[in-house]
Amino acid sequence: MQTVTLLTDPARPTLETALVESLRNAWGGGVARWLSPGEAAEFEVPAPPGHLREVWEELQRLVVDLAVQQAGDRRKKLLVADMDSTMIRQECIDELAEVAGVGAHVREITARAMNGELDFEGALNERVALLEGLDEAVIQEVLASRITPMPGGAALVATMRAAGAHTLLVSGGFTAFAGPVAEAIGFNEARANLLESVDGRLTGTVARPILGRDAKVRALEETAARLGITDSEVLAVGDGANDLGMLERAGLGVALHAKPAVQALCEVRVNHGDLTALLYLQGYARSEFTAAGR
Repeated sequence: MQTVTLLTDPARPTLETALVESLRNAWGGGVARWLSPGEAAEFEVPAPPGHLREVWEELQRLVVDLAVQQAGDRRKKLLVADMDSTMIRQECIDELAEVAGVGAHVREITARAMNGELDFEGALNERVALLEGLDEAVIQEVLASRITPMPGGAALVATMRAAGAHTLLVSGGFTAFAGPVAEAIGFNEARANLLESVDGRLTGTVARPILGRDAKVRALEETAARLGITDSEVLAVGDGANDLGMLERAGLGVALHAKPAVQALCEVRVNHGDLTALLYLQGYARSEFTAAGR
């Protein structure tokens, strides 16, 4: 059996009972279970239809996300999450570049790198070089005034931790941001790159080794091994090309509001829901969210 999950934006909960029942009936599914009225529902089917891609595309036009997974216990024991444009709304390097006066140029490079058009490490070095001489104090200013959490992140982390899961923030960005973001959202730990500085000013370099696509996979593998769990018990979420390795390795890899090249390679895509969609995909009802997410 497989579980079909239908999701929409919790800020505009427009998932209609008629739509859920229509799909359930057409696919010979079991009784629909509402995880949150108007927002998320699921039902089991013997097998999804052969034209699943066409159904997914039609639902996207209705502002509804669709995911199909193996039925059974879907609750994961490890969350590995990207930071920029995943757990927070922004790309931290773009915000630093904006303050440094090179915002437009850096944003273009970031967009291409995240869509897999440029080598991640080379693109990171090129962008960081443009920050040479920037006062380190700007990092705290950017954190305070430009960085905002992605909706649903606190609920996701708190609910999974309450259920006994471990949570890891792993970023191709920088420790100066990842540490505070991880602490604010409630992650157990965080890994990221280190921006180098001398006498309070950025040198335009990043400490080696650079944490990129392969390092994210290693972080997943090392943490899972330390916890004594298998890849199938891991949930990974990200949006960029440097996340593809861990998304493919995890038992459940979710492309969240991801770049086109990433969506093309991922089976589970969330384009309309927020981070609480990852709880619904694990079978949590909103009534089971911790206080942080209700």
